[in-house]
Amino acid sequence: MAEKIQLLVSAVDKDGAVLAEQMHIGSDAVIVNQCGRYGYEEIARNGHRIQVFAMAERGVGLSRNTALLHADADICVFSDEDIVLCGDYQEQIRRAYAELPDADMILVNVQVAPARRTYWNEDIHRINYRNYGRYPAYSITARHEALLRANVHYSLLFGGGARYSNGEDSLFLRDCLRAGLKIYAHTICIGEEKERESTWFSGYHEKFFRDRGVLYHYLYGRLALPLSFRFLWVHRAEMCSGIPLWQAYRFMKDGVREGRARGSHERAGKDNGGR
Repeated sequence: MAEKIQLLVSAVDKDGAVLAEQMHIGSDAVIVNQCGRYGYEEIARNGHRIQVFAMAERGVGLSRNTALLHADADICVFSDEDIVLCGDYQEQIRRAYAELPDADMILVNVQVAPARRTYWNEDIHRINYRNYGRYPAYSITARHEALLRANVHYSLLFGGGARYSNGEDSLFLRDCLRAGLKIYAHTICIGEEKERESTWFSGYHEKFFRDRGVLYHYLYGRLALPLSFRFLWVHRAEMCSGIPLWQAYRFMKDGVREGRARGSHERAGKDNGGR
């Protein structure tokens, strides 16, 4: 029997039936719609079951965790409301897992505008601590049982609607690696992103650099500061035209310090709770 594929979609203020049509959903799916209210409906589409959960809270990490909580398929495919899927995405994903039988997760291609592209898989290769940071959530597919076994979830601190603007995808993949999951990149392409205004990016300003500093603390620990400078140096032409590189680095350092303070507070809370 073919493995069951299930799409896990994070959406904001959408009609479930309309969104399923726009995305060309051709499998079972769980859509979590952040819309200021609570509700539930089921939609039958081409023989597939689409569950739509309406929630009042905002936050992309919370919506992805909610979708994962209700997942019941063999393979989960994370997605966003602005992805238009290929007609054969299920067959492509099954083929990729058949080719990589030891894979717990496979990161796939999705076409995006050149200015927004952070990755493109030209070959099949293993994902490790050196190359996991470029992949967005809509590239992630995973065996449901592997995610349950690893007990991983999305951060509620990072991403659209959260305190810090982005980075939840990198943190999720980092945690999957720490849990020992085997992650591969594959060359299949399962869809295309429709261009829209970003839900979190509003320019290279102070908050952008401070938030990135906090993220770097959580991702890299003691290496956060040198990697912050490296990040700014590599992208200085694009990111430092309005704010000088030295000022941007100062903002990132402030963010790293904020991350350290938050981390110390979290550890102290765990210690006190354990007494």
